[in-house]
Amino acid sequence: MTKQIRQLERVVIRFAGDSGDGMQLTGDRFTSETAQLGNDISTLPNFPAEIRAPAGTLPGVSSFQVHFADYDILTPGDAPNVLVAMNPAALKANLADLPRGADIIVNTDEFTRRNLAKVGYASSPLDDDTLAGYAVHPVGLTSMTIGALAELEVSKKDAERAKNMFALGLLSWMYSRPYESTLRFLERKFAKRPELVAANVAAFKAGWNFGETTEDFAVRYEVKPAKMPPGTYRNITGNAALSLGLVAAGVRSGLPVFLGAYPITPASDILHELSKHKRFGVTTMQAEDEIAAIGAALGASYGGALGVTTTSGPGVALKGETISLAVALELPLVIVDVQRAGPSTGMPTKTEQADLNMALFGRHGEAPVAVIAPKSPSDCFHAALEAARIALTYRTPVILLSDNYVANGSEPWLLPEVDSLPDLRVEFATAPNGEDGTTFLPYLRDPQTLARPWAVPGTPGLEHRIGGLEKADKTGDISYDPANHDYMVRTRAARIETIPVPDIEVEDPDGDARVLVLGWGSTYGPIGAACRALRQRGLPVAQAHLRHLAPMPANLGAVLRSYERVVIPEMNLGQLAHVIRGRYLVDAIGYNQVRGLPFTAAELETMLEEVLKNV
Repeated sequence: MTKQIRQLERVVIRFAGDSGDGMQLTGDRFTSETAQLGNDISTLPNFPAEIRAPAGTLPGVSSFQVHFADYDILTPGDAPNVLVAMNPAALKANLADLPRGADIIVNTDEFTRRNLAKVGYASSPLDDDTLAGYAVHPVGLTSMTIGALAELEVSKKDAERAKNMFALGLLSWMYSRPYESTLRFLERKFAKRPELVAANVAAFKAGWNFGETTEDFAVRYEVKPAKMPPGTYRNITGNAALSLGLVAAGVRSGLPVFLGAYPITPASDILHELSKHKRFGVTTMQAEDEIAAIGAALGASYGGALGVTTTSGPGVALKGETISLAVALELPLVIVDVQRAGPSTGMPTKTEQADLNMALFGRHGEAPVAVIAPKSPSDCFHAALEAARIALTYRTPVILLSDNYVANGSEPWLLPEVDSLPDLRVEFATAPNGEDGTTFLPYLRDPQTLARPWAVPGTPGLEHRIGGLEKADKTGDISYDPANHDYMVRTRAARIETIPVPDIEVEDPDGDARVLVLGWGSTYGPIGAACRALRQRGLPVAQAHLRHLAPMPANLGAVLRSYERVVIPEMNLGQLAHVIRGRYLVDAIGYNQVRGLPFTAAELETMLEEVLKNV
């Protein structure tokens, strides 16, 4: 059957099903196929907080959204053009996000009376007008998969599990994706179970052939490769990019990297990834709790390594005392906080930006640290290098604020040239630095960085005292002198405030905007997409984005005061806006949400249009 091929500029697809249906794997494989074709990509995995929610229920729905295009994109897309719904729960949980006219591929085998009742459907939405206005494609994914595998030596249960590969094959055919890498992936994944390799490959090919032969899908689509700077790319998640950034920091500094971590969603993948890189001098330790994890990391820094600890918001709260100790000891330490919705356990698999106040102020006493935040998955690599640079150069803890949206999302990453990465080599103290030539002064500071010497334990003649009690200037002896304490507190603060960071850059193409949208962290994509849409409509708006949150760029105050209105969208209740108001006396407008989901570009565009009307 000859089918029409239609060219598209962009597509948003969402795979949704039960948490046991393999939606994350399906979406990841489709994304990998798409990356090979050269499209620009942005993804949004969304999975339940429960380890195994009851099958077929709304709390158990897992989804994976992928946005791909023939031009550069900034977000995973506001609304899916295509929904693959593996059961009634997946349909009901995602239907409200679909625009009219969207394609819905439904696994009809799961629309039983029992499954419909689980999610509150009195009758099947496939039989009434619930789906009127959508292009519905009923497909018996389960039964067709079982039929395709009937001649193979696999159990019915294993055959049913392969239905996600049938769906992947169908979608790969619909959007003209290359599939050879998926077949190789299946061979590797099930290498010890040849019968499962055969089953999943057969299911994938059956889905592909179904698309080729069925009359229900009369059109096949193509999305041409995006025009991107030349180089070698790979698709990468934020957690993977951050891990590789830490590996690169170790190589570029010549120091061993030590990670002390307690597994916590959504940071655990960093521990998993770094454990693979022992050959690059990386040591990972899964500690019994968060306090032990950071204690070990700080001890590693004292011993001359790049100490790192990874966690999420609840873990940062537990690590607070040791972060303060690191401030007093003035040793390098990188604390990665992959933020999630709180407070307390909150919504562990949902995103939020609500740890900014804790990062900036969440310690006892005056204990300032540097704080930076990556803006996208691939930017996590460079943010990790920057965190390591600041920590090593200025002998300070650095909090790296990622979040669930950035950590688990993915996008193409242009592999950098190794020689272009910063030189992070450190000079350890090797000889006494006192005027008499025999005394070591552990708190005698570098006049430019205000950093103290880093002396590795065991270096002859450089024995020195460490601990949480206040130190005397230069000597490091315990001191209760009021004037000395005032001096040390102010000096530690000055060490952070005087760290040179790049000026903030403003995107204001025509230079006539009166409204500035200021963001930080993962709001970069939605803000950028909204501003791009407004400019295309002839509405001037400027955008700026903060990577360095402590210290802030030296030109930030002047930039803020050059606009009539400053709008700050955040996935919290206005934490950066409060800091901006207090520090720069700028009456910033906060736009806030705490839904566990990233902003959509459309909602920001609508909000900003209202602001522009009133300027």
